[in-house]
Amino acid sequence: MKRSRRKFTAEFKARVVLEAIKEHKSLSELAEQFELHPNLISIWKREFLENAASVFSKGNEDKKTIQDAEKEKEELFKQIGQLKVENDWLKKKVL
Repeated sequence: MKRSRRKFTAEFKARVVLEAIKEHKSLSELAEQFELHPNLISIWKREFLENAASVFSKGNEDKKTIQDAEKEKEELFKQIGQLKVENDWLKKKVL
């Protein structure tokens, strides 16, 4: 019989990773406790540690992306206006 793939919530992964970081128990013990493979815990732990710095820099990146989106929006509206003027001018020339 085929075993269905389990999906874990972010909260569950965080709880497991935090337990692994505390190092009160070995990976084998944690794997047994949470019914996971030790390699999966190692993968989650590595991903967590690699992305930990983004927690503190996220606010600045969000502001930059919002500002970039606003700039792009303004440029696109400007381009739309230019194209509308050109389109109206061409319509008058044809008639």
